[in-house]
Amino acid sequence: MNDFEYKMVIVTRKDLKLSPGKLAAQVAHAAVNCAFKTKKYKPNWFKKWNDEGAKKVVVKVDSISDFFVLMEKSEKLDISTSLIEDAGHTEIPIGTKTVLGIGPAPDNIIDQVTGDLSVL
Repeated sequence: MNDFEYKMVIVTRKDLKLSPGKLAAQVAHAAVNCAFKTKKYKPNWFKKWNDEGAKKVVVKVDSISDFFVLMEKSEKLDISTSLIEDAGHTEIPIGTKTVLGIGPAPDNIIDQVTGDLSVL
């Protein structure tokens, strides 16, 4: 058995050329949103994930179209998602969808959505 049974996955886009700081901020937005949603709608999942150390994995997809496939799969499995749209103040146009947060959820469920994605 591994040390973690729950995780959150943040999906990034390879086609966006964001600076490391910008990407970190976008990932953080998704992580916070997903944590709040899961705490509200799946408090047991949130508690177990948080108690284990709140594992997060950042992965990558080719483009925005991949987000919608992942969101649909997540919704069918009743996993929280958060699609982050940039405010447009710095590097990219307003409304650019930058990252997708998924979870936290049990590994065996979230892996059905993101298990085949490469780590960033």
